[in-house]
Amino acid sequence: MLTVTEKLSMLRTEMEKEHITAYYIPTNDFHGSEYVCDHFKCREFLSGFTGSAGTLVITKDFAGLWTDGRYFIQAANQLQDTEIQLMKMNEPGVLSVEEYLVKTLSDGEVLGFDGRCVSADFTEKLKERFSLAEKNITINSHFDLVDRIWTERPDISFHPVWELSANQAGYESAAKIADIRKEMEKVHASAHLLTSLEDIAWILNLRGNDVHCNPVFLSYLYITMNDCLLFADENALKDINRFEFNDVKLLPYEEIYDFVKTVRGQNIVLDNRIVNTSLIETLTENGNTFIFQPNPSEKMKAVKNETELRNMREAHIYDGVAVTKFLYFLKNYRDAVLNGIWTEPLLTEMQLAEILLKYRKRHKLFLEESFDPIMAYGANGAIVHYSATEETDTKVGTDNLLLFDTGAHYLCGTTDITRTVLMAEPDCVPSEQKKHYTLVLKAHLRLLDAKFPKGVTGNSLDAIAREPLWKEGLNFNHGTGHGVGYILSVHEGPNAFRTNQGDGKVQLTAMVPGMITSDEPGLYFEEKYGIRLESLLECVEEENGFLGFRALTYVPFDRELIDETLLNSHEKEILNTYHRQVCDKIGLCLSKKEYEWLCEVTKPIE
Repeated sequence: MLTVTEKLSMLRTEMEKEHITAYYIPTNDFHGSEYVCDHFKCREFLSGFTGSAGTLVITKDFAGLWTDGRYFIQAANQLQDTEIQLMKMNEPGVLSVEEYLVKTLSDGEVLGFDGRCVSADFTEKLKERFSLAEKNITINSHFDLVDRIWTERPDISFHPVWELSANQAGYESAAKIADIRKEMEKVHASAHLLTSLEDIAWILNLRGNDVHCNPVFLSYLYITMNDCLLFADENALKDINRFEFNDVKLLPYEEIYDFVKTVRGQNIVLDNRIVNTSLIETLTENGNTFIFQPNPSEKMKAVKNETELRNMREAHIYDGVAVTKFLYFLKNYRDAVLNGIWTEPLLTEMQLAEILLKYRKRHKLFLEESFDPIMAYGANGAIVHYSATEETDTKVGTDNLLLFDTGAHYLCGTTDITRTVLMAEPDCVPSEQKKHYTLVLKAHLRLLDAKFPKGVTGNSLDAIAREPLWKEGLNFNHGTGHGVGYILSVHEGPNAFRTNQGDGKVQLTAMVPGMITSDEPGLYFEEKYGIRLESLLECVEEENGFLGFRALTYVPFDRELIDETLLNSHEKEILNTYHRQVCDKIGLCLSKKEYEWLCEVTKPIE
């Protein structure tokens, strides 16, 4: 197997052949997806960094990987002993990718990338930066150089597509397309191009399995006032026979680039943060004009309809039962180890992840996990998006915390939950550990209990959650919450709780009843432990016209880690109410012993 050094050397040889000074490799596919199938993991192939977010830039004498705070520890570990320099995004003194390219490249030099995997918005902003810097830099978007050296690159694969019933979708595909056409009329658009897989799946009430843990299928959608063209694999859709009533015409997936060459004189609405450079370059050459804005379907799918909400609530009952059973197992496992009853080898993180998966699989509506599980013991919990491998799989003992962040797709909805559990002797918990856990819990409860007027965005709500931590001089380097799709991506915009305006793809918007957003503050202490508590919240309208949240996730918090003296009376009331709801919602689905244990660990705090 080639080393990172050998791969970079081979890539530089190809760069030299094409007279490319710097080569840019994002984590992306042809569709602007957050998660990509194996064929598109070029950055991972070259660098060895396996996180879901990162950008690689290669020059003759430099290799840098940019990633955000969720992955600083993981990236540092995985890039060790390579020449690739970790560029910690948004940290003081660290240039952004764009700033680095503007500073490094000189007149007459060439920046190269595969334009099918780079958003048009990124390309245009780079051109503007080069122009403002008065640098004559050529951008060549026509080369997939990684493909030349990746001899065993996985093929793009297409899997069978399936259809949501009316009881699952609650809203006919034809009606969704009609609503999109109304939005097109408002901006005087004659056409709408979509490449976002989640949007296409939602509009057509179809789901697939072309991206790991994301029930989407590789496709493009082109809508006019009279036609709707779906570019997808015909074999994958062979069992779907309902396109004609929507005036949807099915065309081969790979024909999209030939098709756009025939589109002329149209005023096309599209999201240039997602649609790739190659498509827009071709459309521009043919005299088309553009209206750059978020896809109308982005907001539509973020505000769940009544059927979707009812089903999501149902999915969280199933998931709450599975995760609570797992918590009961964890505490019994710990006690058995502490009391010397456990005679087998200690369980590992990967083994525990498999046990939790088995609990979820017991339900007949379970589809798959909604992301690779984070099962992180001790110091691994400080790695925000840690995922155990054969090399890192750690034995879970009885001297630290276990953080697990997992989720599932059911035929009725998508879940995402994080809990942090004490695996040590309860009487031996360091006071600092209990303090940190309780501060995170306070932050979590603040958001759950928030009341706010219509029009408030996630920026303000993010500050409400962080305030208990800020008072102690503590913070966490990730958003407090993200939107969640309906049997779609576990990360979905435009709703989110975060201190800034996101990564260019997620623009914060006002909260609206029907939006589902995660509530997941945390604290992380490198080489010690991490704490994160996450539940999903449904935005609802209160009787006084204000907005608030209703919990969707029903799983207890760990009473053994709560320092009750740090909670005020109102916070205790919020926690007691939530724990009472947990018992009411899932208690009847547990065994007698599990239910008795649940009642004990959710007893009201006086």
